[in-house]
Amino acid sequence: MNELHTDPEATGNAPATRGRGTGTSSGIGTGIGTEASTTDGREPATASPASAPGPRPGTADPVKALMNRHHDLCARAVDHLEIAAGLEAHGVTDRTAARFRHRDVFSLAEEMYARFPRDPDAPPPHPAPAHRPGTGRPAPALLALLPGLLCAATVVAARSTDGRSRLALAVLGALLVGLAVRTLLRRGPLAGPHRAASGTRGWTFWLLTYAFLGDGLLGEGLTGGPDGPWSPATAPLLALALACAPAVWCAGLFTALAGRRLGTSRALDDFAASARPVLLGAFALFLGALLGLLALCGTLLGEHPAYAGALGALLLLARLLTAHGFPQAPAVALATAGAAEGLSLATVFASRLPGCSLLSVPVQTVTDAWGAGSVPALACGTAATALLLHATRTLTRASAHAAPHEPR
Repeated sequence: MNELHTDPEATGNAPATRGRGTGTSSGIGTGIGTEASTTDGREPATASPASAPGPRPGTADPVKALMNRHHDLCARAVDHLEIAAGLEAHGVTDRTAARFRHRDVFSLAEEMYARFPRDPDAPPPHPAPAHRPGTGRPAPALLALLPGLLCAATVVAARSTDGRSRLALAVLGALLVGLAVRTLLRRGPLAGPHRAASGTRGWTFWLLTYAFLGDGLLGEGLTGGPDGPWSPATAPLLALALACAPAVWCAGLFTALAGRRLGTSRALDDFAASARPVLLGAFALFLGALLGLLALCGTLLGEHPAYAGALGALLLLARLLTAHGFPQAPAVALATAGAAEGLSLATVFASRLPGCSLLSVPVQTVTDAWGAGSVPALACGTAATALLLHATRTLTRASAHAAPHEPR
């Protein structure tokens, strides 16, 4: 008995007399040894088969200890895929699963799901909520098209009037478009149970405001103005509003295909490798649709809004990451892009102060080469590139497609 008790190779754990298992970086193995034996290495005198059905001393069951540690996860899971995603969120890798004598996390999750005791009289686990990433029901086509239709109606109405009527119609249309986008974000693939990080909405509003007014104000500032009202850019906002529909459809395509890959993958690395081209393909599909809409709106309205494609890409990636439970990186990216745009305006007007003329040299150099729209394009394009690299690492993890109650 003592030989069995002190042989770590026989149990797959550290010596039970120490009262702990091998453990991992996430603390999964903690408590494995204590569940299997007492402090003096002998079976309790009061134990009985009815009151202590646990494993015999020296034959600790590490999978059972893992199930006890993640009891809530196993109890709520509707299939083994939810357990696998939850384990990965807690830091369990395929290498860690090998310590539990399994080839990968999916195999370990299958055993945990099969062995978890469930009351036969209890109702089955509730299915995942409809807003769970990867399983959400796509928003109705009319709802996805509503922001674009309202924005188009607002542009037509504002261009057909003038004076106070134009201002009133523009404000009313902006409010209606905002409500439509808010409703759209609460349903479908772009919806999620996770709240956006602090400041995300404010920076998003600033970026959209700059797309509407910033280029004209920057151009006026570089030429010594503004001496009066400047023309706003309506084509970028119209194209972005119309792009809500392809954004919803591309997000739904990604989540649906990623969910299928999760069901057919046999290892975390396999899932990441198969989900990465799906993410990049959906992103490229949206970007192509957005550029087409920008070209169409620019032609109809006589503007050149192609630089707004970087802003659209940034907003889509930020929303995808937030919906899947990663709101911090989008908040930083949006704040960085917004601060860069604000700084460009501030340096242009601050250069008019005595002895500060050099402040506008960087912005002046960029705009002389590529125009005023290049400033937001560089700011948003850099932030979008960083978010895309981050998304290829986070949205291709199984934990990104876990049920919303699973911690990340």
